[in-house]
Formats: sequence, structure tokens, C-alpha cells
Amino acid sequence: MAKFIKEAKDGVLLLIHVQPKAKKNAIEGVDEWRGRLKVKVKAPPVEGKANKEVVKFFSKLLGVKVAIVRGESAREKDLLVKGLSAEGVKKKLGL
Repeated sequence: MAKFIKEAKDGVLLLIHVQPKAKKNAIEGVDEWRGRLKVKVKAPPVEGKANKEVVKFFSKLLGVKVAIVRGESAREKDLLVKGLSAEGVKKKLGL
């Protein structure tokens, strides 16, 4: 199982590293050193805009509700994915 996908009691934790102010929203690959999924978002890290963009991007991508549970003001964030198994998350992300 990928290091950045962890089963949790109320869903699946997705560990990501966010780069704001990118040209487009995209998954860049895996940061092996941090053990996190690298994600670029268009929004700037101002007034929670990048966080909203991350939640919107992953909710649309995975088709389920996603929430930030750790790292609101950091680049390293933990997302809680509800309604999918760890295997389901991997499949939706194409990993």
C-alpha cells in the first residue's frame, strides 16, 4: 500500500504536499522523501483559498466528500476521504 494512503476508523487518510499558485490543478506524483502525494493547485495560499481548492479538487476527482483534518496552514496536509476504501482511493487516483 502506498505510504500516503492510510486506513482510518472513519475513512481513508490521504497525505499530501501542496504547492499553491500553480498554472493548473494537478497531481504531480509522489514525494518519496516525505511519503506524500505532490499536488499543485491554482489558488494562492491566502485566506484559505488553496485549502478550498484542494478540497474541491479531490472531492471532484474522487467523487466523495473530502475534508482537511490536519495542516490547515501548512503545505503538508492530511485529507480525510469518506465513502471509499484505501483501494478505491488508489484506483480513482490511477495509482
